[in-house]
Amino acid sequence: MPRPPRADEAGGLYHALNRGNLKATIFQKEGDYFAFEKILSEGLERYRVELFSYQLMPNHYHLVLRPLVDGEMSRFMKWVGGTHTMRYHAHHHTSGFGHVYQQRYKSFPIQDDDHFLVVCRYVERNAHRSGLVSAAEDWRWGSLWRWLQKSELNPKLLSAWPISRLPNWVERVNQPLTEKELEAVRRCAHRGQPLGDASWAGSIAKRLKLESTLRPKGRPKQE
Repeated sequence: MPRPPRADEAGGLYHALNRGNLKATIFQKEGDYFAFEKILSEGLERYRVELFSYQLMPNHYHLVLRPLVDGEMSRFMKWVGGTHTMRYHAHHHTSGFGHVYQQRYKSFPIQDDDHFLVVCRYVERNAHRSGLVSAAEDWRWGSLWRWLQKSELNPKLLSAWPISRLPNWVERVNQPLTEKELEAVRRCAHRGQPLGDASWAGSIAKRLKLESTLRPKGRPKQE
């Protein structure tokens, strides 16, 4: 079955993620995380993309971003993935030992309302949900920790959000998503399905030729 087209429209909001090949660890030490943040910074300077939220996990990463030019997210993600792979192999002396990533990155469009905030909560509490830290803000390799710092860190990564954070944002991030919210984000991440109200999702899917992501999986039932 052919893959659906990649949604990558200027001004849209997207969640993008990628995982290590066979879920292998891609960030093995502190320096690996620093190196990837540097690559993100270089990519943001090269390409017209805004980064709002991110989290680097031992074997995968999440980004919430907005391309400012049609097709720019794909160019940015291709450069980030390729550069990270090249530098990873050079540093760890693993050239010729297989792929760093399991496949091309996955992504899905997000409606610019509370759905955006749900995705950012999902991303920023990822390490906490996985039991790596006791509080979401303690995970050094993500946007929540970075946002809470008193002075802007170098390299600069984050752009101003298109929607204001809700009051008591840190406390909200530390609260689990509802089962409905969690299932929706995971389904959209897996299928590339737009995340938003039904009418918005249907409209954006039609415009971006993503209708197949809204259909139930499997063969249609025989009448």
